[in-house]
Amino acid sequence: MAKRPLVLVVDDTDDNRELYMDYLHFAGFTVVGANDGEDAIEKARSLSPCAILMDLTMPGVDGWEATRLLKSDDATRDIPILVVTGHAEAVAKKRALEAGCDVFLSKPALPASVARHVIRLVTARQAFLTAR
Repeated sequence: MAKRPLVLVVDDTDDNRELYMDYLHFAGFTVVGANDGEDAIEKARSLSPCAILMDLTMPGVDGWEATRLLKSDDATRDIPILVVTGHAEAVAKKRALEAGCDVFLSKPALPASVARHVIRLVTARQAFLTAR
């Protein structure tokens, strides 16, 4: 049996985090949650997920800063980050892309759409790592 790719879901709102975690689990992923940016950074470094689903507005280390820190770290820079946020304004998207996110989606983002993006990111990452 093939190992299920690991996805880290980061959101400080329990319902949002659990919704995406459940859907991604049923889509074939192993899923771990984090409720803030600091926890996300620690888990990304220790678990090396295939992708990260990141909220932006969280207490402490927010998603913009967590993304920036993960993308500036040699150990985590190649992990694709999909931002899913309630911030729909262009400036939020610009900041997230500048921080290093790979995909930006505004909430409400349907779980099926999120799963399709995660599958695409994980597939592209696996192809990239295989070609190295």
